[in-house]
Parts: sequence; structure tokens; C-alpha cells
Amino acid sequence: MLKVQFSKDQAITLKELGTLSPGDFVTHIDHGIGRFAGLEKFEVNGKIQESVKLIYKDNDVLYVSIHSLHRIARYTGKEGTHPTAHKLGSGKWEATKAKTKKRIKEVAFDLIKLYAKRKSEPGYAYSKDGYLQNELEASFIYEDTPDQQKATEDVKRDMERSWPMDRLVCGDVGFGKTEVAIRAAFKAACDGKQVAVLVPTTILAYQHYKTFKNRLKDFPVTIEYINRFRSSKQITDILHRLAEGKIDILIGTHRVVGKDVKFKDLGLLIVDEEQKFGVSVKDKLKTLRANVDSLTLTATPIPRTLQFSLIGARDLSIIRTPPPNRYPVSTEWVTFNEEIIRDAIRYELQRNGQVYFVHNRINDIQDIAGMIQRLVPDSKIRIAHGQMPGDQLEEVMLGFIEGEFDILIATSIVESGLDVPNANTMIVNQAQNFGLSDLHQLRGRVGRSNKKAFCYLITPPEMALTEEGRKRMSAITEFSELGSGFQIAMRDLDIRGAGELLGAEQSGFISDIGYETYQRILNEAVQELKETEFKELYKEELENPNREWVMDCVIETDLQILIPDDYVDQTEERLSIYKELDSLESEEELAKFKAMLEDRFGDVPTETLGLMEAVRVRKLARKLGVEKLSFKRNILNLHFTTNPNYFQSDVFGRVLTFLQTSMQGEMKQNKDRLSIIFREINTLDDVKQLLIRMHGEKVKNV
Repeated sequence: MLKVQFSKDQAITLKELGTLSPGDFVTHIDHGIGRFAGLEKFEVNGKIQESVKLIYKDNDVLYVSIHSLHRIARYTGKEGTHPTAHKLGSGKWEATKAKTKKRIKEVAFDLIKLYAKRKSEPGYAYSKDGYLQNELEASFIYEDTPDQQKATEDVKRDMERSWPMDRLVCGDVGFGKTEVAIRAAFKAACDGKQVAVLVPTTILAYQHYKTFKNRLKDFPVTIEYINRFRSSKQITDILHRLAEGKIDILIGTHRVVGKDVKFKDLGLLIVDEEQKFGVSVKDKLKTLRANVDSLTLTATPIPRTLQFSLIGARDLSIIRTPPPNRYPVSTEWVTFNEEIIRDAIRYELQRNGQVYFVHNRINDIQDIAGMIQRLVPDSKIRIAHGQMPGDQLEEVMLGFIEGEFDILIATSIVESGLDVPNANTMIVNQAQNFGLSDLHQLRGRVGRSNKKAFCYLITPPEMALTEEGRKRMSAITEFSELGSGFQIAMRDLDIRGAGELLGAEQSGFISDIGYETYQRILNEAVQELKETEFKELYKEELENPNREWVMDCVIETDLQILIPDDYVDQTEERLSIYKELDSLESEEELAKFKAMLEDRFGDVPTETLGLMEAVRVRKLARKLGVEKLSFKRNILNLHFTTNPNYFQSDVFGRVLTFLQTSMQGEMKQNKDRLSIIFREINTLDDVKQLLIRMHGEKVKNV
């Protein structure tokens, strides 16, 4: 069952878009928009505490505990507009949140209705994996990353259900989305169903055809492709065989949704980079999708696509672990300089590699080729662009893949689909004219092997660029880490303005509350709809004994747990470490974090080990349905969720059992809020052990 509420380990929320600097606007989920004013230490009950200082309207000050950094988000609204700081305690922020939630619910209601309609449609339930499917997956020459494996399982589970699948698989370029698609296509073909693979460019259609053909060469499936490389006679023959059911998998550009394309028994539609298609193609897709399984692949999801998934109109899988031995692409933003170009090309050729030179203007692409030949006279150069005859373009592309020449000078036609592991340097001329996600896609053409890759973005001097152009260049160089597709998509949103994210005019209240807070409220709104209007549709999820009853648990303590100045002396560094620690979920992540601290700063002080223990405590408490945990003066106070359904749950049953059997704790009811107080609790470890005992048998699932 779809799970809309997403946790930190799913990493859908925005990662920190650059480190916070004093003066930056931030949004606190409970208090609204203020300005960040750094970290500050002070004494509480004789013990040193460190908190984040926020300045609100009329210079009101709010100190936020380092245990609650996840409740602060950098404000991301429309670029160039400045928000107004809220007045603490005025009630305006709560009113804004309530108004936003009401409007989000209206939109979400319609989208969840769409999802409900799809689930009630009759679909084809595929049979369980047979030996051929196992053979195909075993023949994959690389080891699946954990995310890739999970995405494959998600897709196959959806296909085996009796309603039509509609799943979005997000993953950076080169992270293995195509392999997931191949396995799904083969599963459909094994049940005698036909598959349509829709891609945005002729090159990608051909590349996918080669990849599918190569992966499935030992299996009894027929694969064909149609694009403008094929002659009219070839296309007529392919369409005839398709209608007769003699072709299992058809790959192509928008030609695949043409009126004359008739499938005998279409079972699965795979769409690669849906945002690259026009409105008319998308409308045709809607009719095609009515009762066939649908799988969408994307590297940089446009916000609307992502929102559909978060709300529940589409299921979502994320592939964010890079393949082993993959390095980030070193990205440099430079002005036009023949020496830089010559040195970059020579370095790549010296290590027997190949080079892309992207120049997006056909009218002077020959002049560029002449310049490159002059700079590197002993290199072999070819040109590729979309106005070349199909067979000639195909021949150039194939030649580059086979390593017949050194440098490919091309337009952005290479953006999607060319997979050349030996090409690990890319030079993009006039890079300021490309969109952010386009640059990310282009850069994804290099760094597809275990070699270090380089991408040079050539622009006029910074002074000559528009403000938007400068921001794009800064963003693409800032986000060069592997798996940056989400940050790229969100920064693109940030630069261009939020627009109509869900088909409703929401940019107004995104500016009011900030993008990440909007995401939180969206989650709350969807969860409330699931538990009220759509409880039958989400019955399976709501009755799951392991469901989480609260999205967050706030910790308040008077213990001296912090990062001492003499351990990490830079304020920015400490804040960064606090934020990272605050987002950790698993024991494995905590162990890696501790090893990182030891490696960088030496033995971890007791106060910092206490911070790590607080992360464990917060997770245990959250799983018990605790919204707030207060541990001061040896008294532990647990404040539970007010959700009435919680008190009929297995989780609350285990809490009651613990209270009855241990004879510990006193229960208090204040209005609709239940709290349990424990006295004479001495350490955080005592708190942790108490919570573990409350979980009882289920603690292994925590």
C-alpha cells in the first residue's frame, strides 16, 4: 500500500540548500518565519546548553534546542522575493498554516480520488516471477544497489496486483533506472503482454533499443524501435507486426502514441523523462494509461511530478545510492579560454578517453570543430546535430560509442541516452543558455565508469550574465555530488518560482510559509484525509501494526549534551554537524557518523556521545506515539499523540501492558492530551532502556 508520509531516510524532503548564514530567513514549523542568528550557549540549572538563535518581528528572540533542528528549514519561496518575519505569539502563523492546509486538502482530495478510481479499475495481475525472470536478473553483470533492488521489488509487486500500476522511479543519471525498466518489460512479455517504451529523443530511442536488445538477447522476446531514423517501409512493417502481436517490446519517441500505432495486447507503458514531452503527448498518455500498467522514469523530477507521488496519485520509488566505484563529476564554471579547452581535451586523450564538446548552435558548429582541430591537431573529430540525415547521425553516434574517434562536437541531442563509459570529459559552450535540469542531464553523460570525470561549463564573464544565469551556474557547480537530482530540481523551482505545483495556484502560500514547511503541511493534510474521507481506501496502511502515529518527537532536556567548542571550534561546522546528527535514523548511520567525527576531530567527548543517545531516544519515543519528551531534574514526562485512533492501536496496548506489569509511571490526562510521568530517572541511557521495555517484543522493529 502506498505510504505518503515520508521519513527522513527516504530523503524526499529538501536537503539543506547551502549552509545557513546569519541573516538568512528560516521557517520554524511552530513559530513561522524568522531570521537565523547563529548558535548561542547559556547556562540552565548549572549546565551549559547550546541552541540556535532566531530573530522574529520587533526583535523578539526564540532559542531552538539543538534536538529540534529538524523543525527549522531554510526558507525557500520565490527567488527574489523576501518574506516578512512573523510576530511571536501573534496567532498569524497558525492561521496561515490552517488556511494553507485547507486549500491543500481541497487539491489533495481530488488527486486521491483519482488514485482511488485507478485502484478500482480492472487491471491485469501478472503472475509471480518464473525461472526466466530469475535468469534475467541473475545475468545482470553489476551488483544491484539496495535502492535498485527495492525499486525492482516495488514495480513487480505492483504488476502482480489486480489494479493498474502507476509508479514513478526517481534516480540520478546512471543509477540503474533502465535496468528496473528492462526487468518490468520482461515480466510483462513473459505473460504474453506487449510493452511500449516512450522516450523523448531519437538518440535515446536507439540507445534504449541497443540496451534492451543486449540485455534480452538470450531470451525469447522480440524488440523493435521506431523513430525518424527508420524508413517509411520499415515503420509500416513494424506497425503491421505489432498489430499482429509479433513484437513484444516497442521503443520509440512520441511516434509510439501516434494514431496508426495499434497494439494487439498492450500491458505495460514505460515513459522515460515525462517532463520532456509536450501537452498533446501527455494527453494521449492519459488515455493509454487508463487500464494498463504504467512506469515513469526520471532523474530530475519536476515538482508537479514529485507532488503527485507525495500526495498519492502515483506510487514512488527512489534510487539514490550510486553504483559502486562511481565518483562525483568535477564541475568547473569557466569563461571561454582556448588554453583551458586544449588542456582539458589533452588530459582526457592522454588517458585514452573521449570528449564531448556541446555547442547548441548548428549554424556555427563547423567553426567550433575547426577551432578544436587547431588546438588539438592530432585528434579525430566528428560532428552530430538533429538536422543531419538519420542514417548519418546514427553512424556518428555508433562510431563514438565504438571509440572510432576522440571528440564528439554535438548539440544537446546527446543530453539523453548516449552511454559511453570511455567518455569522461565534457565541455559545454554557452552553458548559461541551458536549463538547470538540462545541465544536470548533460553532465550525467560523463562519469559513468570508475574513472574520475570532468565537466567544464563555459559562459561569458559573470558580469555579463543575468542574475538567473548566475544562479543556475552556481547551483550546478554546488550540486556536483552523486544523487543531486532532487536538489537540482528544487533549486530550479527556487530560481524560477514555485508556479502551479498541483494544478492549483499555490505559489502564493508557498511564498507565505516556505517550500519545506509546505511539504510538511501537505503530509499532515494527506494523512488526515487518509484517516477520514479515505479510510477504506487506506485500510491496509492504517491497520498496519508498525504504522507511525507521530511524524516527529520534540525532546527537551537540561542535560549538558552538545559539541564542545574545544572539540569543533567553528560555529558553522558545529551547526552543520548538529543538523546532520539530527537527521540520522538508523544505528548504521549513527556508527558511520561517530567514525566520521573520530576521523576528523579525534575521540568523541561524553557530551557529544550524549547527543547521539538523544537521537536514539527520540526515535524510540516517536515509534511509541510520543510527540514530546521532557527529561529534566531526573523526571521523564512523555506526552502522547492526540489522535483518537492511537488509543485502539497495538502500540498503545504495549504501553498499557508495560504500566500494569512494571508498576512504574503515573498517567495524567489534560484535556485531550495523555502524558505519563516517571520519577528518579538518572541518565539518558535509563530513558532509552525504559522506552525499549515499553516497546516489548516489538523493539527489534524499531
